Amino acid sequence: MVATIIDGKAFAAEIREDVARHVARLSEEHGIVPGLAVVLVGEDPASQVYVRSKGKQTVEAGMASFEHKLPPETDEATLLGLIEQLNNDPKVHGILVQLPLPGHLDEDLVINSVDPAKDVDGFHISNVGLLGTGQKSMVPCTPLGCLMMLRKHHGSLSGLDAVVIGRSNIVGKPMAQLLLGDSCTVTIAHSRTKDLPEVVRRADIVVAAVGRPEMVPGDWIKPGATVIDVGINRIEGEAGKTRLVGDVDYESCAAVAGAITPVPGGVGPMTIACLLANTVTACCRAHGLSEPEGLTA
Repeated sequence: MVATIIDGKAFAAEIREDVARHVARLSEEHGIVPGLAVVLVGEDPASQVYVRSKGKQTVEAGMASFEHKLPPETDEATLLGLIEQLNNDPKVHGILVQLPLPGHLDEDLVINSVDPAKDVDGFHISNVGLLGTGQKSMVPCTPLGCLMMLRKHHGSLSGLDAVVIGRSNIVGKPMAQLLLGDSCTVTIAHSRTKDLPEVVRRADIVVAAVGRPEMVPGDWIKPGATVIDVGINRIEGEAGKTRLVGDVDYESCAAVAGAITPVPGGVGPMTIACLLANTVTACCRAHGLSEPEGLTA
């Protein structure tokens, strides 16, 4: 069996086109331009790359992009003041504070100071609670991207057995909530799970989000299962160069799985596409307009 490769890059391009169509319609019919504000504190190189990419894709979709770059020594009061200003700015529909923040800033305090209606990352405690109780919320971008890929591949997910490896607040827990919402039977597994291979082997859907390079081998995968690899790990390659790998051992898993996402080019591109989708959803909600179909959970 050769697994179907779920091409996140191609699907993300479709989502971005869809977003651009909705943005054009909002502008033509209502004179509204969705706006995304990204706040970056400090000079983390990976964060700078992400922020540049987000800004570029926001503009390409026809949205307004507001970038706020603050020095690493920025104090909490200054950052909270900026967030308050963005909360009250009607041109800004989505606010994203790029993580990680420098160590002297309280991440939870900062995240929870964002207006939940503008929290396009879906990390605010209100959105976490709404998602957990099956109510309308802003949904974290990476799990939303994974859900969209699964729906596109399977159609209905109802009754499928899903195992999420990893219990982070950013991916593992919200992913489990979304799969429950689509009527999967869901297990959250992690490094302390007894007989982890056996737990994973019974799954129709495996979402690996544990942050350990190539941790999941092919012999953990049920033949024909769908494998969604959220991991992005940089490891030593040949001739001293580094290479990107996921949380699953791609070669051995692809030999058994029915479908699999590659790294890179799988979940990664979907994350920014879903950020743009969330911004359009937040804009529609703010103006009491119907939400775009296919861009929400």
